[in-house]
Amino acid sequence: MPGARFFLRRLVYAAMSLAILALTVLAFSKVGGDPVTMMIEPGASQADIDALRQRLGLDLPFWAQYLKFMKNAVTGDLGTSIYYGQSAVGLYFDRLPASLLLAGTAFAWSVLLGIGVGVTAAARPGGLIDRVGAVLALIGMSMPAFWFGMLLIMFFSVHLRWLPSSGSGSWRHLVMPAISLGWYFAASHLRLTRSAMLESLQSDYVRLARLKGMPEWRVILRHALPGALIPVVTLAAINFVLMVNAAVVIETIYAWPGIGRLLYEAISFRDIPVIQAVVLMSGSMIVLLNLATDLLYVAIDPRIRHAE
Repeated sequence: MPGARFFLRRLVYAAMSLAILALTVLAFSKVGGDPVTMMIEPGASQADIDALRQRLGLDLPFWAQYLKFMKNAVTGDLGTSIYYGQSAVGLYFDRLPASLLLAGTAFAWSVLLGIGVGVTAAARPGGLIDRVGAVLALIGMSMPAFWFGMLLIMFFSVHLRWLPSSGSGSWRHLVMPAISLGWYFAASHLRLTRSAMLESLQSDYVRLARLKGMPEWRVILRHALPGALIPVVTLAAINFVLMVNAAVVIETIYAWPGIGRLLYEAISFRDIPVIQAVVLMSGSMIVLLNLATDLLYVAIDPRIRHAE
C-alpha cells in the first residue's frame, strides 16, 4: 500500500535522524575538552576526578560511550544533574509544562496573526493590510527578541505598572513573555503565508475556480489556501519546537521557569548531563514533529503520497 510505504519510509528517516543526533550530542560534549574538568570543583582530588569519569562512563572507548548513551536515551536515563542532584530527564519534564504554556500562547497568537494577515495581504496586494503587514513583518524580523522584551518591561511594568516584570503564576505574568517570544515568529509566518498565497493564487486550478464563477472568498479559502499551507505548516511546526526548547533569552529576561532557563542555568553551572538532555530532547521533538508534519502533508494534499 502506498500509504504504508510512505509512513515506513518516514519512520526509518526519523530513526536515522535520532541516531545521528545522539552521536552529534555526544561528540560535541567533548569538543571543549574533557567534560570532567569542566564539571569538577576546583581543587578536587584525582580520586574524585576518576570516580566522576567512571560514573559518567567517560573511561570507556568512544564507540562504547555511544552505545551506552543510545541505550540510556532509549530508556530515558541521561544521567544525573551535577548541580541539582536530580535526573536530567526529570528536570526537563519538570520544566516542560511551563515552556509548553508559554510556547502554546505565543504560537497561537503568532499563527493567527501571521496567517490571517498574510492571507488578507495576498488577497489584496498593495492594499492597506498589505502595507501594514509589510511594516509589521519588517519590524518583527529586524528587532531582536531581547530588545523587544526589554521595551515591553519598560512600558508596561515600569511606567504603566500594569504587568509584572518577571516570574510566573498568573495570566498577567504570561502576557509579555508570550508577546516577546511570538513577535519574530508572527513576522515569519506572515511573510511566508503571503508569498505562498500569491503563488497559489496564480495557479491554474485557482484560475479555473474563478472562471466557474465561484465567490472570491471560497476560491481563497477552499482552493488557494490549502495549496499554500504546506510550507507554512512546516515552518509553524519547527517554530513551535523552537519556542518550547530554545526560548533561552526570553525565559531568562522574564525569569520564566521553563526549559530555556534550565539550559541557561546548565550552561552557567557547567552541568553537562542536563545540557545533553535538553539538546537531545529538543532535537528529538523536532524529528518527531517533522514526522507528524510529513503525515499531515498527506492529509492536506494526498498527491504527495502518490508522488512518493
